[in-house]
Amino acid sequence: LKMSNLRKTVARRLVEAKNSTAMLTTFNEVDMTRIMQTRKQYKDTFKEANGVKLGFMSFFTKACCIALGEWLAVNAYIDGESLIYHEYCDISIAVSGPKGLVVPVIRNAESLGMADLEKKVMELATKARENKLSPDEMAGGTFTITNGGVFGSLMSTPIINIPQSAILGMHKIQDRPMAIDGKVEIRPMMYLALSYDHRIIDGRESVGFLVRVKELLEHPELLLFGK
Repeated sequence: LKMSNLRKTVARRLVEAKNSTAMLTTFNEVDMTRIMQTRKQYKDTFKEANGVKLGFMSFFTKACCIALGEWLAVNAYIDGESLIYHEYCDISIAVSGPKGLVVPVIRNAESLGMADLEKKVMELATKARENKLSPDEMAGGTFTITNGGVFGSLMSTPIINIPQSAILGMHKIQDRPMAIDGKVEIRPMMYLALSYDHRIIDGRESVGFLVRVKELLEHPELLLFGK
Protein backbone atom coordinates (compact mmCIF):
# COMPACT_ATOMS: atom_id res chain seq x y z
CA LEU A 1 0.00 0.00 0.00
CA LYS A 2 1.19 3.48 -0.79
CA MET A 3 1.93 5.61 2.28
CA SER A 4 -0.57 8.40 2.93
CA ASN A 5 0.63 11.99 3.00
CA LEU A 6 -0.05 12.10 6.74
CA ARG A 7 2.01 8.95 7.38
CA LYS A 8 4.87 10.31 5.25
CA THR A 9 4.81 13.59 7.19
CA VAL A 10 4.77 11.78 10.55
CA ALA A 11 7.64 9.52 9.43
CA ARG A 12 9.74 12.46 8.25
CA ARG A 13 9.23 14.44 11.45
CA LEU A 14 9.98 11.48 13.73
CA VAL A 15 13.26 10.71 11.94
CA GLU A 16 14.15 14.42 11.98
CA ALA A 17 13.48 14.55 15.74
CA LYS A 18 15.72 11.52 16.38
CA ASN A 19 18.53 12.83 14.17
CA SER A 20 18.50 16.52 15.10
CA THR A 21 18.06 16.48 18.90
CA ALA A 22 20.06 15.12 21.83
CA MET A 23 17.05 13.22 23.13
CA LEU A 24 17.01 11.66 26.57
CA THR A 25 14.15 10.29 28.72
CA THR A 26 13.71 10.49 32.49
CA PHE A 27 11.07 8.55 34.44
CA ASN A 28 9.03 8.89 37.61
CA GLU A 29 5.81 7.44 38.97
CA VAL A 30 2.67 9.05 40.34
CA ASP A 31 0.28 7.80 42.99
CA MET A 32 -3.10 8.51 41.39
CA THR A 33 -5.12 7.89 44.59
CA ARG A 34 -6.00 11.53 45.30
CA ILE A 35 -6.97 12.36 41.73
CA MET A 36 -9.16 9.27 41.46
CA GLN A 37 -10.83 10.14 44.77
CA THR A 38 -11.40 13.73 43.60
CA ARG A 39 -12.91 12.58 40.30
CA LYS A 40 -15.19 10.09 42.05
CA GLN A 41 -16.35 12.66 44.60
CA TYR A 42 -17.04 15.52 42.21
CA LYS A 43 -17.70 13.90 38.81
CA ASP A 44 -21.49 14.31 38.94
CA THR A 45 -21.34 17.87 40.27
CA PHE A 46 -18.67 18.81 37.74
CA LYS A 47 -20.59 17.41 34.78
CA GLU A 48 -23.83 19.04 35.93
CA ALA A 49 -22.13 22.42 36.29
CA ASN A 50 -19.98 22.32 33.14
CA GLY A 51 -21.61 19.85 30.76
CA VAL A 52 -18.40 17.81 30.40
CA LYS A 53 -16.81 14.92 32.30
CA LEU A 54 -13.88 15.50 34.65
CA GLY A 55 -11.12 13.43 33.07
CA PHE A 56 -7.43 12.92 33.78
CA MET A 57 -6.17 15.18 30.99
CA SER A 58 -7.21 18.43 32.68
CA PHE A 59 -5.24 17.48 35.82
CA PHE A 60 -2.13 16.65 33.78
CA THR A 61 -2.42 19.73 31.55
CA LYS A 62 -2.87 22.03 34.54
CA ALA A 63 0.06 20.44 36.39
CA CYS A 64 2.29 20.78 33.31
CA CYS A 65 1.36 24.45 32.83
CA ILE A 66 2.31 25.26 36.42
CA ALA A 67 5.58 23.30 36.18
CA LEU A 68 6.42 24.90 32.80
CA GLY A 69 6.05 28.32 34.42
CA GLU A 70 8.67 27.32 36.97
CA TRP A 71 11.08 25.43 34.66
CA LEU A 72 11.22 27.77 31.67
CA ALA A 73 13.74 25.75 29.63
CA VAL A 74 11.26 22.87 29.29
CA ASN A 75 8.88 25.27 27.51
CA ALA A 76 11.55 26.69 25.21
CA TYR A 77 13.23 25.64 21.96
CA ILE A 78 16.39 26.27 19.97
CA ASP A 79 16.25 28.55 16.92
CA GLY A 80 19.65 28.55 15.21
CA GLU A 81 22.02 29.82 17.89
CA SER A 82 19.28 31.38 20.02
CA LEU A 83 17.02 30.03 22.74
CA ILE A 84 13.35 31.02 22.37
CA TYR A 85 11.45 31.17 25.67
CA HIS A 86 7.67 31.36 25.87
CA GLU A 87 5.57 33.28 28.39
CA TYR A 88 2.59 31.09 27.58
CA CYS A 89 1.78 27.36 27.36
CA ASP A 90 0.38 26.11 24.07
CA ILE A 91 -0.07 22.44 24.95
CA SER A 92 -0.10 19.91 22.12
CA ILE A 93 -2.20 16.81 22.81
CA ALA A 94 -1.25 13.69 20.83
CA VAL A 95 -4.43 12.03 19.54
CA SER A 96 -4.76 8.84 17.50
CA GLY A 97 -7.06 9.57 14.57
CA PRO A 98 -8.38 7.18 11.91
CA LYS A 99 -5.55 8.15 9.52
CA GLY A 100 -2.77 8.26 12.11
CA LEU A 101 -1.30 10.37 14.89
CA VAL A 102 -2.28 14.06 15.01
CA VAL A 103 -1.28 16.67 17.57
CA PRO A 104 -3.85 19.48 18.02
CA VAL A 105 -2.95 22.41 20.27
CA ILE A 106 -4.70 23.92 23.31
CA ARG A 107 -3.80 27.62 23.06
CA ASN A 108 -2.88 29.51 26.25
CA ALA A 109 -3.68 26.47 28.38
CA GLU A 110 -2.17 28.20 31.42
CA SER A 111 -5.11 30.64 31.46
CA LEU A 112 -7.83 27.95 31.30
CA GLY A 113 -9.67 26.36 34.20
CA MET A 114 -10.28 22.64 34.58
CA ALA A 115 -13.69 22.75 32.86
CA ASP A 116 -12.40 24.76 29.90
CA LEU A 117 -9.46 22.37 29.52
CA GLU A 118 -11.79 19.36 29.47
CA LYS A 119 -14.04 21.04 26.90
CA LYS A 120 -11.07 21.85 24.67
CA VAL A 121 -9.66 18.32 24.92
CA MET A 122 -13.07 16.88 24.05
CA GLU A 123 -13.50 19.28 21.11
CA LEU A 124 -10.07 18.56 19.63
CA ALA A 125 -10.34 14.78 20.15
CA THR A 126 -13.74 14.73 18.44
CA LYS A 127 -12.40 16.72 15.48
CA ALA A 128 -9.42 14.37 15.25
CA ARG A 129 -11.66 11.29 15.10
CA GLU A 130 -13.80 12.95 12.42
CA ASN A 131 -10.81 14.25 10.40
CA LYS A 132 -12.01 17.83 10.86
CA LEU A 133 -8.88 19.40 12.36
CA SER A 134 -7.62 22.45 10.49
CA PRO A 135 -3.87 23.05 9.90
CA ASP A 136 -4.04 26.04 12.27
CA GLU A 137 -5.35 23.81 15.07
CA MET A 138 -2.27 21.60 14.74
CA ALA A 139 0.32 24.34 14.21
CA GLY A 140 2.64 25.62 16.92
CA GLY A 141 2.61 24.23 20.42
CA THR A 142 5.31 24.67 23.05
CA PHE A 143 5.03 21.32 24.90
CA THR A 144 3.32 17.99 24.18
CA ILE A 145 1.41 15.46 26.30
CA THR A 146 0.79 11.96 24.97
CA ASN A 147 -1.23 9.22 26.66
CA GLY A 148 -0.17 5.71 25.70
CA GLY A 149 -2.08 4.40 28.69
CA VAL A 150 -5.35 4.43 26.76
CA PHE A 151 -3.90 1.54 24.70
CA GLY A 152 -2.50 -0.28 27.74
CA SER A 153 1.10 0.92 27.57
CA LEU A 154 2.85 0.61 30.94
CA MET A 155 6.01 2.52 29.98
CA SER A 156 7.47 4.15 26.87
CA THR A 157 10.02 6.71 25.67
CA PRO A 158 7.99 9.23 23.62
CA ILE A 159 9.69 11.11 20.77
CA ILE A 160 9.90 14.91 20.95
CA ASN A 161 7.46 16.86 18.78
CA ILE A 162 9.98 19.20 17.12
CA PRO A 163 10.75 22.08 17.32
CA GLN A 164 9.56 21.65 20.91
CA SER A 165 12.10 20.53 23.49
CA ALA A 166 10.10 18.10 25.63
CA ILE A 167 7.15 15.70 25.70
CA LEU A 168 5.39 14.08 28.65
CA GLY A 169 4.22 10.48 28.31
CA MET A 170 1.28 9.27 30.42
CA HIS A 171 0.73 5.54 30.86
CA LYS A 172 -1.63 2.88 32.17
CA ILE A 173 -2.82 3.17 35.78
CA GLN A 174 -1.99 -0.10 37.51
CA ASP A 175 -2.50 -1.24 41.11
CA ARG A 176 0.88 -1.98 42.68
CA PRO A 177 2.13 -2.66 46.23
CA MET A 178 3.85 0.47 47.58
CA ALA A 179 5.67 1.16 50.85
CA ILE A 180 3.63 3.89 52.61
CA ASP A 181 4.91 5.00 56.04
CA GLY A 182 6.59 1.65 56.57
CA LYS A 183 3.55 -0.39 55.52
CA VAL A 184 2.68 -2.09 52.24
CA GLU A 185 -0.43 -0.66 50.58
CA ILE A 186 -1.99 -1.25 47.17
CA ARG A 187 -2.02 2.03 45.25
CA PRO A 188 -3.07 2.99 41.69
CA MET A 189 0.25 3.98 40.14
CA MET A 190 1.18 5.52 36.80
CA TYR A 191 4.64 5.76 35.26
CA LEU A 192 5.48 9.13 33.74
CA ALA A 193 8.14 9.64 31.08
CA LEU A 194 9.64 12.98 30.06
CA SER A 195 11.66 12.92 26.85
CA TYR A 196 13.67 16.10 26.39
CA ASP A 197 16.33 17.74 24.24
CA HIS A 198 19.51 17.68 26.31
CA ARG A 199 20.96 20.55 24.25
CA ILE A 200 18.66 23.00 26.05
CA ILE A 201 17.35 21.08 29.09
CA ASP A 202 19.78 19.66 31.65
CA GLY A 203 19.12 16.92 34.18
CA ARG A 204 18.30 19.44 36.91
CA GLU A 205 15.54 21.01 34.83
CA SER A 206 14.10 17.75 33.47
CA VAL A 207 14.02 15.94 36.81
CA GLY A 208 12.87 19.07 38.66
CA PHE A 209 10.03 19.54 36.19
CA LEU A 210 8.90 15.91 36.44
CA VAL A 211 9.09 15.88 40.25
CA ARG A 212 7.00 19.06 40.34
CA VAL A 213 4.36 17.50 38.05
CA LYS A 214 4.31 14.44 40.33
CA GLU A 215 3.87 16.65 43.42
CA LEU A 216 0.97 18.57 41.86
CA LEU A 217 -0.80 15.40 40.72
CA GLU A 218 -0.43 13.69 44.09
CA HIS A 219 -1.77 16.81 45.83
CA PRO A 220 -4.42 18.05 43.36
CA GLU A 221 -5.51 20.85 45.70
CA LEU A 222 -2.22 22.55 44.75
CA LEU A 223 -3.54 22.90 41.21
CA LEU A 224 -5.91 25.55 42.52
CA PHE A 225 -3.02 27.76 43.59
CA GLY A 226 0.05 26.61 41.68
CA LYS A 227 2.31 26.95 44.71
